[in-house]
Amino acid sequence: MPQNDREPQREVILGDSRITLLGTAHVSRSSAEKVKQLLATDDYDAVAVELCPSRYNALINPDDLAKMDLLKVVREKRVLMVIANLALGAYQQRLADQFGIAPGEEQREAIRLAKESHRPLLLIDREISTTLKRVAGNLSWWKRFTLFTGIIATIISKDEVTEEDIEHLKEGDILETTFAEFAEDRQDLYLPLIDERDRYMAARLQQEIESKGHEDLLVVVGAGHMNGIAGYLETPANAPGERIKALEQEPKPSRWPKFIPWAIVLLVVSGFVIGFQRNPSLGWQLVLDWVIINGGLSALGALLAAAHPLTVFTAFVAAPLTSLNPAIGAGMVTAAAELMLRKPTVADFAQLRNDTTAFRGWWKNRVSRTLLVFLFSTLGSAIGTYVAGFRIFERLVD
Repeated sequence: MPQNDREPQREVILGDSRITLLGTAHVSRSSAEKVKQLLATDDYDAVAVELCPSRYNALINPDDLAKMDLLKVVREKRVLMVIANLALGAYQQRLADQFGIAPGEEQREAIRLAKESHRPLLLIDREISTTLKRVAGNLSWWKRFTLFTGIIATIISKDEVTEEDIEHLKEGDILETTFAEFAEDRQDLYLPLIDERDRYMAARLQQEIESKGHEDLLVVVGAGHMNGIAGYLETPANAPGERIKALEQEPKPSRWPKFIPWAIVLLVVSGFVIGFQRNPSLGWQLVLDWVIINGGLSALGALLAAAHPLTVFTAFVAAPLTSLNPAIGAGMVTAAAELMLRKPTVADFAQLRNDTTAFRGWWKNRVSRTLLVFLFSTLGSAIGTYVAGFRIFERLVD
């Protein structure tokens, strides 16, 4: 695969400090070599990398997911984030297998050499969870859903990574490449995903220099961020701390979506009451419709996730009840049941990252399968709630 022989660089003077921005390709061996070449000199007294604490930890401790408490993940409603992390890891592994490349090698090299030479290492990127929440905050719920499913479908696909994908990676990073198909000409994605991060990293560099007085700083960032960061450094913020604080603000969730599940519960229960008042047999028919449709679709979701037969039965029984209490989701009950019936082994956790690189592996590994049970049974119950609700309405109108 062709490599870039020359890595772009820009220098910015900020007060008495010199900042060297090295634009790297996250799938290029030459980028890692360039980092090694620059840090072999004594020209720099500190190193900054385009990583947040979470991504830094994932890079140096890739097996941390194997130590997670699955039940805690379910209770804290972090299943989607874990699935996304596993899928991103699978995408990286596909790159490594197909091209013999470990994405982010230049970041690993910068971290290693900074530690060996006892230079301060600065993590300047915004937390990935904050970035994703700000991306989601710019989208409608339907766009969020299509974006999430599109990303998951793309990165767990069996198709080989294309040369076009590699070119995107040369200009940005794994996160941006994942969104690349959706981000072009889309300000609602471009601003939080790219421009805000440029502003954030520039403010973090300014903050570090003002507080620690670094005179010569090497900054290792994706080539796609280099000019943006340089532009913001050339017009520095008056109060970098305030800019950082503003860019770390997570969007406040709208209040009205919280009332939708309760409104649906009220309508369903009201339908039951009206049905029983008209005719007891009608009332029981409405209850039966609710149980069969809601429980049936949730059970179907669990079945598609290859859940244990008793978990499938649990989904059928639990979904009609949990749907009448939005504080407890069907997925929480089915995932707990699956964990009790098929407790993941040490080997499941150890093989998790490798198993999820293959489509079938998601169903083979007990950890990832439990996550799928949660996801599919929750989705089935959600669909069942609306379908059953309309069915109840139809019967009352008839």
